Amino acid sequence: SSSSRDDSLRDKRAQILSRGLPKQKPIEGVKQVVVLASGKGGVGKSTTAVNVALALAANDSTKEVGLLDADIYGPSIPKMMNLKGNPELTPKNLMRPLKNYGIACMSMGFLIEETAPVVWRGLMVMSAVEKLLRQVDWGQLDYLVIDMPPGTGDVQLSVSQNIPIAGAVIISTPQDVALLDACKGAEMFRKVHVPVLGLIQNMSVFQCPKCKHETHIFGADGVRDLAKTLGLDILGDIPLHLNIRETCDSGQPVVISQPQSDA
Repeated sequence: SSSSRDDSLRDKRAQILSRGLPKQKPIEGVKQVVVLASGKGGVGKSTTAVNVALALAANDSTKEVGLLDADIYGPSIPKMMNLKGNPELTPKNLMRPLKNYGIACMSMGFLIEETAPVVWRGLMVMSAVEKLLRQVDWGQLDYLVIDMPPGTGDVQLSVSQNIPIAGAVIISTPQDVALLDACKGAEMFRKVHVPVLGLIQNMSVFQCPKCKHETHIFGADGVRDLAKTLGLDILGDIPLHLNIRETCDSGQPVVISQPQSDA
């Protein structure tokens, strides 16, 4: 019949299209992968990723949490998690993550000098990402939080297509320029069939420490409006707060150093 012919044609087309795509393979020992992404750089994605990983562990002490810094050109997890040094190798030649505050961390920053720039073309970057994904002995993790580089390029596609991802979280400031790129980020994940768990509005309001007057430096509700347009949830609204910035810069993120604070 014509309908069964159509079905077989559709199956063949799907097979041909999927040939060029890598097969998704779970990371050994890792139950759930959550990626934190942004379209634009400088919106506080790494700061949020670090605090989310620490909050997941603080929220349930039975859970094991890891943090992977997939930003090859600008790794910031080593400084924020107060970690230095090179990973040891296991007998199977896998890298052992460095640990602080109970979180297992891996980053390009552990493999190069702190001040050395990574001057690489795309293929070398992809090879490094593959190693960070596949050649690390994570042990047994309930959650692996991946801090993605900004944008919608090779790294984002490679990570999304190589490993099963439980969900993506998009971080943006309420500024129009950042929202345009956040929208592209959300659409990219939809295209590669990664569920978008929701948006986080960062640097949403600044409160003067002296007079307590509140100013929406980057705009008021841009991310909320975008979430409505995309049919997504707002997962959090984080103020532009000195403590959040200072604690991450000093390697003592606010979730671990000031757990009772509003921030």
